[in-house]
Amino acid sequence: MKQYDLVIVGGGPAGLAAAVSAKDSGIDSILIIERDKELGGILNQCIHNGFGLHTFKEELTGPEYASRFISQAAERGIAYKLNTMVMDISPEKKVTAMNREDGMFEIEAKAVILAMGCRERSRGALNIPGYRPAGIYSAGTAQRLVNMEGYMPGREVVILGSGDIGLIMARRMTLEGAKVKVVAELMPYSGGLKRNIVQCLDDFDIPLKLSHTVVDIEGKERVEAVTIAEVGCDRRPIPGTEERYTCDTLLLSCGLIPENELSKSAGVSINPVTSGPVVNDSLETNISGIFACGNVLHVHDLVDYVSQEAAAAGKNAAAYIKNGAPAETKTVEIHPVDGVRYTVPKYIRPAEMDDHLTVRFRVGEVYKNRCIAVYFDDTLISRRKRPVMAPGEMEQVILSKAKLSEFPDLGKITIRIEEGE
Repeated sequence: MKQYDLVIVGGGPAGLAAAVSAKDSGIDSILIIERDKELGGILNQCIHNGFGLHTFKEELTGPEYASRFISQAAERGIAYKLNTMVMDISPEKKVTAMNREDGMFEIEAKAVILAMGCRERSRGALNIPGYRPAGIYSAGTAQRLVNMEGYMPGREVVILGSGDIGLIMARRMTLEGAKVKVVAELMPYSGGLKRNIVQCLDDFDIPLKLSHTVVDIEGKERVEAVTIAEVGCDRRPIPGTEERYTCDTLLLSCGLIPENELSKSAGVSINPVTSGPVVNDSLETNISGIFACGNVLHVHDLVDYVSQEAAAAGKNAAAYIKNGAPAETKTVEIHPVDGVRYTVPKYIRPAEMDDHLTVRFRVGEVYKNRCIAVYFDDTLISRRKRPVMAPGEMEQVILSKAKLSEFPDLGKITIRIEEGE
């Protein structure tokens, strides 16, 4: 059985950044396992720009951003296996994988970083009535077909869901000569970044209909038309609000789900809100020595944040490999309430954490002129005004180790949305 100090599952932006960080922290025995035929993950099909403003202080396309980290990994001589599928991870950090060259093989690791990314919610999870004709694609599949395979999915398009991939594909399909007739969104707010709504819909006069969903798909062999209708507060279609659009293609951009089957098989605790692992301040799961970062942990809106998080996971995994698990220390839970849906991390160890810790979260609805408030037990620690907060954009607060040291008997941390002054 082969042995490595660190095995990283996934060779996308999270896995690459974690590997580079771990190598720079003094770990030489690293293996990245990637199921695709090349490193870079989903970024390889994201040919639009807007990546790297935080990390590299310049605007890059997805493949350019990925290539920077691929180059960094190559310069450091980090080993990787492509076209290799991880089948199982045991709680003892034994990784079972297979590929055509080696067959099925096992690797013993001192630490594992989960960086498998996320997948799109499928049509089967959406309960849309109608037949199952050709012409229905997830937005990510359409993106791969257009940007990497050179195929055009269709010419008259309706998009359900206003996630970032759907918004970007509305623009991409338009630029390739298709007619995007409408983007329908079930929720009363968009699931994507504000800049994507402006650049991808408004600039191309593509209508966005909030609180609308698809109620019927016509066509047996190929999609012929789609009917959308307005929904009420209960998310049910309102009779009499139906609108019919002739089209040959329906793209689904209805949310992303962290890819966590492997995490569950390893015994990792899953947060029901994020569908990703529950982690502490070092991004370590409840299984000692198994860390998680990137979209497998929670769905990010910017890849720069994925890289920052993954770098922290790599550094912390390196410390674990060198020093073993820290001694039992006091753990404090972060409670998301009053509009805060979840926090990453969920637990912190004041004695073990870095001097400053970024806690990321998403809100449950659109808020205007509200404040993000942080409480240590019942003591208000910080209150920051935000003009607009939306579920499509991540928020964050910074916790200071020095401030935490002033509360040696701290029982809990609470993060909530409050009325602004």
